[in-house]
Amino acid sequence: MEHYNMNLTLKVWRQKNSSDAGHFETYQVGDISSEMSFLEMFDVLNERLISEGKDPVAFDHDCREGICGMCSMYIDGKPHGPWQANTTCQLHMRAFKDGDTITVEPWRANAFPVIKDLVTDRTAFDRIVQAGGYISVNTGNAVDANAIPIEKDKADASFAAAACIGCGACVAACKNSSAMLFLSAKVSHLALLPQGEPERKVRVVNMVAQMDKEGFGACTNTGACEATCPKEISLQNIARLNKEYLVASLTADK
Repeated sequence: MEHYNMNLTLKVWRQKNSSDAGHFETYQVGDISSEMSFLEMFDVLNERLISEGKDPVAFDHDCREGICGMCSMYIDGKPHGPWQANTTCQLHMRAFKDGDTITVEPWRANAFPVIKDLVTDRTAFDRIVQAGGYISVNTGNAVDANAIPIEKDKADASFAAAACIGCGACVAACKNSSAMLFLSAKVSHLALLPQGEPERKVRVVNMVAQMDKEGFGACTNTGACEATCPKEISLQNIARLNKEYLVASLTADK
């Protein structure tokens, strides 16, 4: 793979806090290695801003291994940038060319208010999970793997849904700012397993109610969420969520 350096123009969203109107600022960055990650490129920019006595660009990051979902950035009109099934921290600068102009923004959703610059408050997701995305069991020694027989197709589907990292790219990509893909992944991975059966009905009702309370939009099945999800969570989970919610609503105790 050919290595090269590049000079880039960055148009970065700057916003002091949630009440500030915000604006774009333009920065020039030079000698950026094609092997750098996108976040490393931002590190270079921030080191320069700090050395100049200026306020560095605030952005979220943690593991930088594509696991935690913190590195939420809207890059050139797409959550996490141009690569498919990829988080921002795994996006390398070889995705761009020398002389490119790159526009970087935070997630745009009422339920994800901007804290500062590229950092948004995604605790709405946490509250949705707190409303029912768990099972109530006593802790202790782990049981044998084969103690509870589970069909392989259900185990595989549950594992695929559990891969959701809660980054919020689905919300950012959706024209309605819907959280249905995230919620359906959390509901699906427990609904498919026997451990999730006791709280199955109350779980989906409570989590949907919390999602609505947080102000996320409705799903209109455009598929933008699946197309931009870094973990390729399937739209089939939304169909499963709708089924779970309908059954729970029809059979709820009056």
